[in-house]
Amino acid sequence: MKWVTRVLLTVAVIAVLVFAIGFLLPSGFKVQRSIEIGATPERVYALIADPREWKKWTVWNQRDPAMTVSYSGSPSGAGAKWTWQSKTEGNGEMEFTSAVPNERIIYSLNFPDFGMRSTGQIRLEPAGANTRVTWTNEGDVGASPINRYFALTMDRLVGPDFEAGLANLKVLAER
Repeated sequence: MKWVTRVLLTVAVIAVLVFAIGFLLPSGFKVQRSIEIGATPERVYALIADPREWKKWTVWNQRDPAMTVSYSGSPSGAGAKWTWQSKTEGNGEMEFTSAVPNERIIYSLNFPDFGMRSTGQIRLEPAGANTRVTWTNEGDVGASPINRYFALTMDRLVGPDFEAGLANLKVLAER
């Protein structure tokens, strides 16, 4: 019986330590990926400034073809907004908060089911005859120690999706 008490006490101590360490972890996250595309900034901008174009190159729409998407606001650039519902990719909404033609789109992203908000941008920079595209998303998961562990893994979770999306964008823009 003493060994059961020791095991339970050890498990409880480990759980408390894991929980306490969570409070010490950073609450912020940042995911960033870049690619060079053999197309002009104007060509690439047309594919990122219109939310309806995103389904052609982002991986989330490809992973869930049954995703329900609704558009509102401006058709492109600042004020363009869309919401989606997906059994596999989650429910969310994105709005372009700022747009500088042929240079960048800045957006806010919200996943209400998780209480998570972030901001991001896709920046275009001329690179000779090509365009360097940098996609960034960053946010704060708040005070929850569990969410802070989640923030630690964000780059590994979302980074590959950014890479695949940028690769698809490259193929589309270079056609």
